[in-house]
Amino acid sequence: MLRIFRIDKCLAKTSNRILLNGRFGSFNRSLVRFVSTKPNIVTKNDGKRYSGSTVALYFTLGLFLGTSIITYKLAKNPPEFLFPHSSTTKLAEISSPRYGDPDKVVKELKNVLSADQIRSTKETLETHSDSSFSTHHATPDQRPVAVIFPNSTEEVSLVLKACHKYKVPVVPYTGGTSLEGHYTPTRKGISVDLSRMNKVLAVHAEDLDVTVQAAVGWQTLANYLKSYNLMFGPDPGPGACIGGMVGTSCSGTNAARWGTMKENVVSLTVVLADGTIIKTKNRPRKSAAGYNLNGLFIGSEGTLGIVTEATLKLNVKPKYENVAVISFPTISDASSTVAQFVQHGIQLDAMELLDDKMMKYVNVSGQTTLKYDEAPTLMLKIGGTTKEAVKSQINDVKRISKENHQNSFRFASSDAEREELWNARKVALWSTINYGQEYIDKDIQVWATDVAVPISKLCECLTATKNEMNETGVAGAIVGHVGDGNYHAMILFKREDRPKVERIVRHMVDGALKAEGTVTGEHGVGMGKRGFLKQELPPDAIDLMRKIKFALDPYRILNPDKVFSIDPKDKGE
Repeated sequence: MLRIFRIDKCLAKTSNRILLNGRFGSFNRSLVRFVSTKPNIVTKNDGKRYSGSTVALYFTLGLFLGTSIITYKLAKNPPEFLFPHSSTTKLAEISSPRYGDPDKVVKELKNVLSADQIRSTKETLETHSDSSFSTHHATPDQRPVAVIFPNSTEEVSLVLKACHKYKVPVVPYTGGTSLEGHYTPTRKGISVDLSRMNKVLAVHAEDLDVTVQAAVGWQTLANYLKSYNLMFGPDPGPGACIGGMVGTSCSGTNAARWGTMKENVVSLTVVLADGTIIKTKNRPRKSAAGYNLNGLFIGSEGTLGIVTEATLKLNVKPKYENVAVISFPTISDASSTVAQFVQHGIQLDAMELLDDKMMKYVNVSGQTTLKYDEAPTLMLKIGGTTKEAVKSQINDVKRISKENHQNSFRFASSDAEREELWNARKVALWSTINYGQEYIDKDIQVWATDVAVPISKLCECLTATKNEMNETGVAGAIVGHVGDGNYHAMILFKREDRPKVERIVRHMVDGALKAEGTVTGEHGVGMGKRGFLKQELPPDAIDLMRKIKFALDPYRILNPDKVFSIDPKDKGE
């Protein structure tokens, strides 16, 4: 045993010397002084033996203390190979995320939420995983194990705290109208449905702003604001809610006049990945205080935080506004007319283009009471503060349209007719899907995608897309918020024809980028445009986005795999 003791004492001296001379600092010296007194006490035991359990105890204690010291030091000063001191995060530098058991999240949430706030029926899981109009579809093993229905920002925070604790993926859901696979899950986890957070919280009419919860639909908001003679600018497809509109930075038919979501958000309340609740700013229209956090979250598609409330800019409704519907012989004539409106400085409230196929689908679907010429058509909103101003713009519109070979010019004679004329644009997507299911295949697929280009390139780009659709033999239509160069292709296809559609979309995007445009004007990236984003932006720009993502969401639980890849094993791009 004397031999064992000498070895033990020798090891103690050696370890003390390492600790004292190493990189662990004064804390370790204090620890060594404490530990080094033990052998002195032991030497006075005059031949007492050390049992095996005592030796094991000393060994375990030393191992525990050593591990604790190293862990403490690594936490305070992590090595560079774990956290590179670079401004970007390259995909090749990271490892695949490791996710936990979502059932543990559900079990924990059952202790703090009511039973009706947690659902896992087959129907609920399916509606929160897929849609007939999405570009991407979840596999059975990617669908969530439960859908959570929080009633408040604080409850959203509870959900995210649990997901963060167990490293479980979470996908936010509001209106369920996104088109590029934004709410399609890619990893088994939790879906957070904000539909119960649908209140208008405050209208500040004198300041021209309103505060709403995330699941307030823009149509509901428009009706609510009528009594104030106010309007919210962005107006995307029916069913869209404010939370998703912020997430995709969408716009709609009014964008050319009233701007996109980026121009219409005053402040946001956001719940971060670990459950932290932040507010981006106060209510002034103008602020130079700190970073532009609104800009960080608008367009982030739920990958950086979950928006639960938004304060939005409002506008006074035009005192006089009318709708004109103008048909043309060709789509080239219609798009040339739009370019001339812009170049002549005619400030219209909205400019929409629908091609001949789209007008046919609207007529056949029966979703409007009116019938339209089945020809390329412009739908315009013409507004102003005086009748004279509106009349002057109408005359300019008529003149330019006539110069571009218009077929017909239809003008609303009442408020009811104005609403009905414009309704054809609002039901475009649903009319297309309805036509496909009725006349092509009950299992018809639709790929609705968009790009945006400079106005001067609009005619060239959308004509090329339409020609390729015709040559390929797939059904579909071209529509667009053409006042700002944003156009959409709604392509109908059978499942076996998906490669043809992918080729059309690829050429559409290539044409937009060649024209110095963007891969998406308002739909967002989601899953459908991830690969194309790499064509538009340099690698370092995407690596910077990834760095921001990792800073705010280190476990990669928020809407994973959207916008860009977070997993080096992901070959989806």
